Amino acid sequence: MKPLDPLLTTPLRLGAMSLLIKAKSASFVWLKRELNATQGNLSVQLNKLKEAGYINIEKRFEGSYPLTEVKITQKGVKAFDKHVQNLKAYLHI
Repeated sequence: MKPLDPLLTTPLRLGAMSLLIKAKSASFVWLKRELNATQGNLSVQLNKLKEAGYINIEKRFEGSYPLTEVKITQKGVKAFDKHVQNLKAYLHI
């Protein structure tokens, strides 16, 4: 069997990628709320995904408010799809 992606076996990273697969892009605040995560933990986990090239993180201001937007990359989509296929193989689905 093919190995699972170690970056996607952590619940918070897998959850973030699952949400981004559907939404394509999301604010940090929305991800934090949806994943019921702390700001520090989510930040660390998203940076690991960014370092792997699975997501892009863009910081900007909207009006006078800071906005951090997270977008899944094509590499991230492919890695997620491969991870799901490998999970299905383990489960014989």
